[in-house]
Formats: sequence, structure tokens, C-alpha cells
Amino acid sequence: MSEERPRRDGPPLGGPFGGVAEKPKEFKKTGMKLIRYCRSFIPLIIIALAMAVGGTILQVISPDWLKNLTDEITNALPAIMSGLPGAIDMDVIIGIVIVLICFYVISSILTFIQNWIMATVTQKISKKMRTDISQKINRLPFSYFNKGSYGDVLSRMTNDVDTIGMTLNQSITTLVSAAAMFIGSLIMMFYTDWIMALTAIGSSLLGFMSIFVIMKKSQKFFVAQQNDLGNVNGHVEETYTGHNIVKIYNASREFKKKFEDINLRLYESGWKSQFFSGLMMPLMSFIGNFGYVMVCVVGAVLAMSGTISFGVIVAFMIYVRLFTQPLSQFAQAATNLQRTAAAGERVFEFLEEKELEDESQMVKRISDVRGDVEFRNVRFGYTQDRAVIHNFSAEVKAGQKVAIVGPTGAGKTTIVNLLMRFYEVDSGEILLDGVSTREIPRENVHEQFCMVLQDTWLFNGTIKENIIYSKEGVSDEEVVNACKTVGLHHFIQTLPDGYDTVLSDTANLSEGQKQLITIARAIIKDSPLLILDEATSSVDTRTERIVQDAMNALTKERTSFIIAHRLSTIKDADKILVMKDGDIVESGSHTELLAQGGFYAELYNSQFELAA
Repeated sequence: MSEERPRRDGPPLGGPFGGVAEKPKEFKKTGMKLIRYCRSFIPLIIIALAMAVGGTILQVISPDWLKNLTDEITNALPAIMSGLPGAIDMDVIIGIVIVLICFYVISSILTFIQNWIMATVTQKISKKMRTDISQKINRLPFSYFNKGSYGDVLSRMTNDVDTIGMTLNQSITTLVSAAAMFIGSLIMMFYTDWIMALTAIGSSLLGFMSIFVIMKKSQKFFVAQQNDLGNVNGHVEETYTGHNIVKIYNASREFKKKFEDINLRLYESGWKSQFFSGLMMPLMSFIGNFGYVMVCVVGAVLAMSGTISFGVIVAFMIYVRLFTQPLSQFAQAATNLQRTAAAGERVFEFLEEKELEDESQMVKRISDVRGDVEFRNVRFGYTQDRAVIHNFSAEVKAGQKVAIVGPTGAGKTTIVNLLMRFYEVDSGEILLDGVSTREIPRENVHEQFCMVLQDTWLFNGTIKENIIYSKEGVSDEEVVNACKTVGLHHFIQTLPDGYDTVLSDTANLSEGQKQLITIARAIIKDSPLLILDEATSSVDTRTERIVQDAMNALTKERTSFIIAHRLSTIKDADKILVMKDGDIVESGSHTELLAQGGFYAELYNSQFELAA
């Protein structure tokens, strides 16, 4: 079905095939889109964030109580050394310990509930996003898939959505908790001692500067990584789909080289993004340890002068960890947010693609279709600057068998695509029983057709399920009769599970047998109009005769459009439309066209010359 379509290229990224590297996206805009997308879950997210803040606050104020505990023990040391009984007030010690235990237990409970809420919310958001992408695919025009890689679309649905879900589950709460811990520890440090607070802040200031520099430097690499990942998936999907062709033409080396180029791009962008990401932890670890040293040195000096107690030094050693830990978490969250922004941009870019026109307001529908079809001055081009169909006009009566023939690129498949409303005509109109197809929903148009293509399509399921497909209320007897009609019943009976044999990649079916299954599927649908696009191209001559007999029965009293290159198979057509360069150059029966000695006769005779 793709003989006149433009070549389907991958996204024009500055990756393995050259070109200019894509510029970093507007992450703020992407973030706002993500917030709007998750707005129904925002109340739950706020509750989870509030619990994260509550748990963090309890952790922040705990060192102040630990300071009191240390001071209580330190103050009692002289008495203990002198051997005085009851030097330590155990009631005070036990009271402080109980308070600390309560703080830690409540903090753990709040953290657990927050994690449970966020895990639930993020999975629902990911599910919703995958569902929206799946539904979006059904609303996109065929032209979208001519310009993009299928693997890249799959990457958006899997890798990009998973990246977004992971960030929402981990980085958002981490970021809020880190902010609460950072601000809380800052307040508590100044509340405890301002000199020690300035010491801790000064020793950690380098961390702030490092974070901003690394974030700015690594931003573009996360964008490139997501795009290169989409390119890899697209290339692998296309290579796997055409694996036989690759082998036949000995193109493995070329495709391997192309894959290595793409993979190298992904390696470079992934390595650079992960390298900058990996710098965060050792840098923060160094800053944290440096802070410990500075706090101990300054604290010792102040303690020796009597300015602070020993408990303050103990508290500040914990505060330094609480203060520098958020810097590390900020860095990690910033890294994940950059990756998520790149993934979110790709997802929303896909979700915002121009869709087919909304037809929910269309109330006009057709039923009990006789099968009259008329093309009136149809003009169409896949791109505006190049018309494929120029001025196509034809009239087909109900029940007629119409063959469309012509050289490759003449526009045969395009006419069928327009008839099915896979594409919209640029001008003119197509009528079914006198009703323009533009006036009725596409779904209603599709209901009137059954179709057999030159490329077979079977899904992972039983033979019976593949034949019935989406039609409801089909009996086993109808399935058997359809298979008998196409000469497939005997073969199916030889299979171990018969009609319940599961078709998968490992199923040993020939191309001809797969084609017969799709023909049986068309018989089961039993629509008033039939389209056959090289339906016998994959079967041998003997099987072709069986299929041809089945087609004759199938096309009886049914308007049929047959695209064929084997002109010997359409001799009995009621009308033959001969196309060349997007126009009908001849029209008539097989006998009439041969008698004219024109373009059709030339095509017909050339086949016998080639056979000779």
C-alpha cells in the first residue's frame, strides 16, 4: 500500500546521519505542560509532599534534642568522675530519648505513606500517558507515519514515559524534602549558633556554585540522549522488520555500520550526561567532609573559649550532614529533571501533533450500501508542491468488479487510500451511493469496506482470532466455511491445535498461507465493498487459482476494486481503469482495451514478452 508514498525518514536530529544538533528545549514550558497534565492528581501529590516536609522537619529538629542530651551527659561528667551517685538525671535522659524515638518513628511513618502515595500516583500518570499516546496514534493522519520512524514512536511510549514516571516518583518528593531539610537546618543552625552556622554555610557555598555550572553544562546532553535513544529504537525496529531483505542483499555490514554510528552517538550523549551527573556525588561528599572538618575546628576553638557547649558541636556535626545532603539531592534531582524535561518534550510534542478532524459532530451515516462509487475531479498530493492525482474522475456501478492497473507510481494505491479516507482529497469529492465521504465519519466509511493487501498482517493470537479479528458474533461454522472457500481448511486441520493454533514469530506459515488467512478475514467481514491490493502476489500459481475462485465468489454482487500487476488475473473485470502519472488514460473491458491497442495492450503484451 505504499508505492506512491514519500520515503519515511527518521527525525532530523543532529545524530548519526549528520545535520545540526537539536537545541535544548524550553524546560519551563515543558514543566508547565506536565503540571497541567497531572492536575487531577495534584491534591494527592500535595498531601504526599506535605508528609515529606513533615517527616523532614522532625529530622531537622532532632539534633537540637540530641544537643540537650549531650549537654546533660557532659555537664554530669565532673560529678561522675568524682564518684558522686545520681550525677545524671535519668528521668531527663529517658524523656529526651523517648522524644527522639517518637520523632524518628513518626518521620518514618510519614515517609512510608508519602512513598506509597507517590508510587500509586506516578503509575497512574504513566498509565494515563501511555493510554493517551496509544489513542493519539489512532487519531493521527497517515501522513504522520510517512515522516517519522515507528521505533521513535515506540520509544516515546516506553522509554520517555518511564523516565517521566520515575522522576515523578523519586525526584519531586526528594526535591521538596531536600528543600525543607535545607531551609530547616539553616534555621536551626542560626538558632543554635550563628558563628558555627556561617562556618557551615561558607564551607558548603562551593557546592551551590558547582551545581549551577554542571546543570548548565549538562542540559543539552540529556536532550541529545533521549533523541539518540529514539533513533536507536527506530533503526533497530526497521532493521528487524526487514531482516530478510537485509540478509538477501548482503546489507548486514552497512546496517551494522549505521547502527554503530547511531549507537556511538547515544554512547557519547549518554556518557557525557552520566559523567556530569556522576560528578555530583563525589563533589558533595568532599564538601560534606570539608564541612565536618571546619565545624570541628571552629567548634573546638569556641568550646575552648567557653562560647559554646560540647553539645553544640555534636549538633552541628549532624546539621552539616543535613545541610550538605540536600545539595547532593538537589544535584541528583536536577539531573533527573533535565532528563525528564527532554522526555516530556518528546511526549508532549507527539501528543500535540495535528490530528484528524474531529467528526464527533457528524450525525449523518450510511447503511445498507448498494455500492455505487463516483470519483469527481479528484486531485491529491502527499505534499502541496507535488500532485500525485491530477484530475481523476470515474463512475462505478453497484456490484461491478473494477480493476485499477498501471505502472509503479501511477497512483493506484493512492486512489484506494483516498477511497478509504486514509487521506483527504485536495479538491473534488468521492461519493458512496451519492453521498460524499466527507459528509460521513471515517469509521462509517471503513465499515463499508473489507480489504486484502499485498502485505499480510497477523497479530499474536490463534488462527480463529486472526480470522474473526474485530467482528462480533461470528460462529465457528462461519470461520470454517471461510477457510474452506480459500482452500485453507485442510492445512489448518493438520496443525496440532487446529484453529486454536497460536500465530507468533515462531509459527511456521508461508507467506501464501498468511495471505489466505487475511483473505478469509475479509470474507468474514462481508462488507458491501471490497478492495484487493495485489492479494495474490504472495501465492503460487496453483494456489492463485484457488484464491481466484474464492475471490470470484467474494466479489459476486459486491463492488470490488482490484489493484493488480498480473493483468491475466483481471480479464473478467467489468471495467478496467488504466492509470498513468495520476490520470486515467484508458477505460473499458479487457477485450475493448486490447482491441484499442493502446497503453493497456502494451502493458499486457509486455508481461508475455517478459515471460517468454
